[in-house]
Amino acid sequence: MGQYSSTHCGGGPKLRHRNLHPSPLPNHHRSTSESDFFSLMNSDEDESILPSDFENPDYTYELPDECLALIFQCLSSGDRKKCSLVCRRWLLVEGQSRHRLSLNAKAEFLPHIPTIFSRFDSVTKLALRCDRKSVSINDEALTLISLRCVNLTRLKLRGCRDVTDVGMSAFAKNCKSLKKFSCGSCMFGAKGMNALLDHCSTLEELSVKRLRGINDGFAADPIGPGAAASSLKSICLKELYNGQCFGPLIIGSKNLRTLKLLRCLGDWDRLFETIGSRENHVAEIHLERLQVSDTGLNAISNCPNLEILHLVKTPECTDVGVVAVARKCKLLRKFHIDGWRTNRIGDEGLVAIAENSLNLKELVLIGLNPTSASLLAIASNCQKLERLALCGSDTIGDPEVSCIATKCMALKKLCIKGCEVTDEGIESFAWGCPNLVKIKVKKCKHVTGDVADWLRARRRSLAVNLDVGEIDIEPVDGSASDGGALEDAVEFQPIANTLPIIGATDIPSTSNVGRSAAAKSWFGFLGGRGLVACTLRRWSNVNGDSSESL
Repeated sequence: MGQYSSTHCGGGPKLRHRNLHPSPLPNHHRSTSESDFFSLMNSDEDESILPSDFENPDYTYELPDECLALIFQCLSSGDRKKCSLVCRRWLLVEGQSRHRLSLNAKAEFLPHIPTIFSRFDSVTKLALRCDRKSVSINDEALTLISLRCVNLTRLKLRGCRDVTDVGMSAFAKNCKSLKKFSCGSCMFGAKGMNALLDHCSTLEELSVKRLRGINDGFAADPIGPGAAASSLKSICLKELYNGQCFGPLIIGSKNLRTLKLLRCLGDWDRLFETIGSRENHVAEIHLERLQVSDTGLNAISNCPNLEILHLVKTPECTDVGVVAVARKCKLLRKFHIDGWRTNRIGDEGLVAIAENSLNLKELVLIGLNPTSASLLAIASNCQKLERLALCGSDTIGDPEVSCIATKCMALKKLCIKGCEVTDEGIESFAWGCPNLVKIKVKKCKHVTGDVADWLRARRRSLAVNLDVGEIDIEPVDGSASDGGALEDAVEFQPIANTLPIIGATDIPSTSNVGRSAAAKSWFGFLGGRGLVACTLRRWSNVNGDSSESL
């Protein structure tokens, strides 16, 4: 497999001493705690000294280490831990075939670093988390980890508040092969981030959330572009007070494909004007609760390769900016708009989308009040539309829904939430939208439970999800940033053989160090997430798409 040879080097036992009877663990080693691993690894017992009776032969004797490693990779994390306690050979093979590791990064973790990374010496993807009530690892621990994991390609830091610029600089010098970096609620600043960008020249994805060390107002040092500017393809900035210090990095990343700016303070129009005035390859932009106006959207319209655009609660954006994007960005496939019930985006912008976005496959409209004219234009012109969400609208009723059922021939998934739809409108899907496979109706107070059974009886292949219990219409939030798909695009995806965090499970957000009262109220007002984001993610997973789906 390339990670190790059958005969292990170093202080571990040689696999040439294999026998049909591997040394079993004593009874006091039969638990699955981390102390078992340390005891087994530090044992001086010679594996060649084996019991003499042959009643229970080891049938894995002839199985190569590479095949044994493949078997371990098919097991859950808990089963892998149990297998590692069978014998020293299994312990070694299991440890050397594990590439992903997630650990509780408390201060007391420091003495165990040599032992843990002696066993897991092939780790390339590492997550270090610390809860807000505990003292996190410091620069010494991060430096020691970087010396043990020189081949690390992904690192995720959460709540590591005692890591400073010094630790980040040392880490960057030792782990130059890093491709993905994600940090949240950390305290290092611009110097540490610049060190990462200067030394990790192959960095492709960068995600930064609540980085406290750059909250020094206009005195913060600019970040980037650095050596990583030529390789960066994705940048995600979330909940930063001084996020505009990343401007040089964003502008200097010539191969940038994905840009996500979520709840970052400041006026961002000027940044987009600079990006739009130069040759760029940006294909995906997410703007959530951001101060950006039609000026910024006009600049974004100069991105000819734009395929995905999310405008979530950007109250300064109007029909003018949406029209500019629709007319110039002909490759748009996914368009999400959360108008926040401001009525600043309406029929004019939607008609422009219908007339120009002929490749549109996914459209999400939240907090807008479109009329039959704009919905008819979308249903008639966007013949490739497969996923549609209509949420929180006072103007969408039975005629509009019937129009969709009649015109949207390619539609596969539909979500309707908080609209003035009745049973009559839902019944139209018994014959319309021949490719429809799933429909969700939430918080529509005029829709009854009977129509769901009626619809299932007539279209047995159609999955109908009808919620008639929740009839109180509440503000719909299309945000997916709080633990949603936006952040998950950059962060490490969980797999079956990921080692569970030792001593911790759910890691809450870190303390509110350095927040002003005004900033607290600003972010508090913007907090929350809703049903639509979760629905979109589930549908996206089914289709294999990278963004939220219906």
